[in-house]
Amino acid sequence: MDPLIERQLHLNRRQFFGTTGVRLGGVALAAMAAQRAQAAGPAMHPALAGFPHFAPKAKALIYLHMNGGPSQIDLLDYKPVLNEHFDKDLPDSIRKGQRITTMTSGQKRLPVAPSKFEFKQHGQCGRWVSELLPHTASVVDDLAVVKSVFTNAINHDPACTFVMTGSEVPGKPSLGSWVSYGLGAESNDLPSFVVLTPIWSSNAAAQALFTRMWSSGFLPSKYTGVALRSAGDPVLYLQNPDGVLASDRRVMLDALAKLNQKSFAEIGDPEIQTRIAQYEMAFRMQSSVPELTDLSGESQATLDMYGPEVKTPGTFAASALLARRMVERGVRVVQLLHRGWDQHGNLPRDITSQCYDTDQAAGALIKDLKQRGLLDSTLVVWGGEFGRTVYSQGQLTKQTYGRDHHPRNFCMWLAGGGIKGGISYGETDDFSYNVVDRPAPISNINATILKCLGIDHERFTYKFQGLDQRLTGVEEPQVIPELLA
Repeated sequence: MDPLIERQLHLNRRQFFGTTGVRLGGVALAAMAAQRAQAAGPAMHPALAGFPHFAPKAKALIYLHMNGGPSQIDLLDYKPVLNEHFDKDLPDSIRKGQRITTMTSGQKRLPVAPSKFEFKQHGQCGRWVSELLPHTASVVDDLAVVKSVFTNAINHDPACTFVMTGSEVPGKPSLGSWVSYGLGAESNDLPSFVVLTPIWSSNAAAQALFTRMWSSGFLPSKYTGVALRSAGDPVLYLQNPDGVLASDRRVMLDALAKLNQKSFAEIGDPEIQTRIAQYEMAFRMQSSVPELTDLSGESQATLDMYGPEVKTPGTFAASALLARRMVERGVRVVQLLHRGWDQHGNLPRDITSQCYDTDQAAGALIKDLKQRGLLDSTLVVWGGEFGRTVYSQGQLTKQTYGRDHHPRNFCMWLAGGGIKGGISYGETDDFSYNVVDRPAPISNINATILKCLGIDHERFTYKFQGLDQRLTGVEEPQVIPELLA
């Protein structure tokens, strides 16, 4: 019922006396429960009752999203036969009349563009990896590379929305919000779901990042990801104004909480509880965030492992190190969104810059977690919203080419809690254009992520608009057992 209508019931004498017993009883029970929780030191981010559904392999999730669509052909999907097809038209038997974007549909030709980058085998598993990813290559025995991911959307906004929320329709909760809602977090001083948006060094234009990628959608808004800024103070107005002591702030917040609780008792709007929780979390973050972002306690060996950009706030390297520090401190979900991967022209130049930004830090994150005994309990996911075409968009030479959007197959990798390392799942044709073995829809990837976190995706629902909504949708998603340790 609408909270305002609910409040109006109090003004109706018959309704008031007809329901007061139930209402006061509920208030009394809630007050007693609050007293018991306070005595025990209540969690700021408690899990839902009955969660997790079973013993989890992973307790935390770090999601590295390469916004714009990294080229699978130039990174992880090795296709040596393409050298024989340089500048030849993409065969109709491969395209199969499937749609392409308007950015290349007007081209007279769709010339095949092999990757200019060298691939080598790495690790005991012998994984083929591009020269662009030497640090990722050094941890391939810890990675499960999925080469057959596909999506429905061919443009960025719906594709990103689909990857992050399980639906192309805006308004659904993000993956991080779902996990935060179900599992809560162990930290009382940091949010359960934190978002970082690192800067990028390439000259490529970057797609906009919409807040729906970390929004709580129809879930209570306290499960929305807290975005830390990449420049300046991580959180605005973190410091108290001159002349205001922390003790003064504490007294003010306690008084404000009492007023908000009074409003909640009258109206019953759950967003009032969200406001109370957010005020309290903001107060706690005044001390926890400066400590979190202070890297002076990290060893020089650790800083060197993440690379030369780690001491520059807002870089991917600094963000990856912060992600490790956050899961150490009980944050449940950390999401890094690195922009600039939409490379329609001069892909070799721009993808080299993007890999410089991210490769060393991504490899270091896996090594760092492993050295600290955290990789077994932390699930790390890397991927974009779709891949890139085998044919060139615009000018094609041996050294220069562009690639259009390609949703029919792209690569992701998973590592850590619950994931079997050193494996490859799925396969594509010789042109990296169609999946030919073990397709992996996004819904299956999300179901597998939830499985590692101890959640049965089929039982993880929220009633909204008369439906039992799920992150994984209704199209019979399946956990991918081959990825699990």
